[in-house]
Amino acid sequence: MEYLRNEMKMEFLALSANEGFARVAVGAFVAGLNPTVDELADIKTAVSEAVTNCIIHGYEQKEGSIWLSCSIEGRQVEITVTDTGKGIRDIEQAREPLFTTKPELERSGMGFAFMEAFMDEVDVVSEPRKGTSVIMRKTIGEG
Repeated sequence: MEYLRNEMKMEFLALSANEGFARVAVGAFVAGLNPTVDELADIKTAVSEAVTNCIIHGYEQKEGSIWLSCSIEGRQVEITVTDTGKGIRDIEQAREPLFTTKPELERSGMGFAFMEAFMDEVDVVSEPRKGTSVIMRKTIGEG
């Protein structure tokens, strides 16, 4: 079944156990567009990276909430992952491959690079001490 427009919103705690929940929720939501296995894997990986960034960097593994919203307009999926954590001081630097603020945790610094590789568009809006939103878009069925 194809939807002309659909959307969902949810809030969950910034716990690593909920990263898998976010993947499954988004996967189920976009299933109506009949994505390929690769398209679905790309979307789920990008969501995982965004949620993990909220947990590790936004809240520094402390208490907080993550808001996940998804919308479908025609064949385009838009996914927004938001936290109210510490924010990003320098967005361009944070988007550089291999840059990490947590080298002691052996973080690869590839989160944004993966999101950008797997999605058609990635926008980042952030303000120090106020939080971050990552907005990702992908058109399903464009090969």
